[in-house]
Amino acid sequence: MIIVGSGQAGLAVAAALIAKGLQPQQDFVVIDEAAPGLRSWASRWHSMVLLSDARHSALPGLPFPGNQRRRPRVDEMIEYLSDVEVDLGVKTLWGVRATGLERRGSGSVLHLSTTEGEVQTRNVVCATGAATHPRTPTWAKELQVPGVVLHSSEYLYPRQIPTNDVLIVGGGNSGVELARELAPSHAVTLAVRTARRHKPASRYLRRQLFARGSRPEPVFGDNYEQLRDVGVSIRPAVAKAGRNAVTFVDGTVATPGSVILATGFDPGDDWLPDDARTVPPQRTMTGLPGMFVAGIPQYGGGGSDTIAGVFRDATIIARHIIERP
Repeated sequence: MIIVGSGQAGLAVAAALIAKGLQPQQDFVVIDEAAPGLRSWASRWHSMVLLSDARHSALPGLPFPGNQRRRPRVDEMIEYLSDVEVDLGVKTLWGVRATGLERRGSGSVLHLSTTEGEVQTRNVVCATGAATHPRTPTWAKELQVPGVVLHSSEYLYPRQIPTNDVLIVGGGNSGVELARELAPSHAVTLAVRTARRHKPASRYLRRQLFARGSRPEPVFGDNYEQLRDVGVSIRPAVAKAGRNAVTFVDGTVATPGSVILATGFDPGDDWLPDDARTVPPQRTMTGLPGMFVAGIPQYGGGGSDTIAGVFRDATIIARHIIERP
């Protein structure tokens, strides 16, 4: 079988399969389109920390090192996943991208197309992540500003923003964290489409492990009032843009120096066939026998994009694979 993706989802599935007695490189192979070791965490901004503490950011039996009550930094997460890969004995085939999948006829064999050729296998796990492709509003293409227009996935540190003022579009956790980081050095405006509730991360994430639904995720760090206290201006959503100006839904107009689009991501399931990208018949399963998805809430439910949640997905997938006729 083949696991597509060597991030937290792919390694969780590998750990669950090993717990069932399967051997890496013998019974299953892990592939990833990234350069060796460059998991998606490597592209996040430098000061980013996980929403959960170390206790809830590790796979069972593979604890995070150090203080268990701290929220790990991105670089610590990168190192942790690399250590997990070694501990499991997984040798990821890096630089190999999945491009398509199909079942020919009524047989049980799946044909996985990759950049290295086609592979036949009975089982494939899509572990390519819930936050894979940056999502940008259509109006962003029309915007021309003195500074920069970039997605939050491209942001690394405050000096990257050359102008004194910056408009951050998106009131979720990314937008709130970036507004707080930039507030001491820039005049920050945060455009919010849907006001998010503020909740403690640990309590919310624990509940989400067993929940389904699509209500907006609350913010876990500063709330909007706290942002106002440090000088951040909160505005309504952006309705449209033209050249150097943006128009908010209340009809007011602004001419930002720079713009950061904290507008979220689309999942990495775009290489799956249409009959697999439907409402799953059961958690982690798809409409294509032998095709499973780990780490994407649309298939596994709330919390699937967290470490604890994805291991729940992984154990279900491992059981299905072992029990599959």
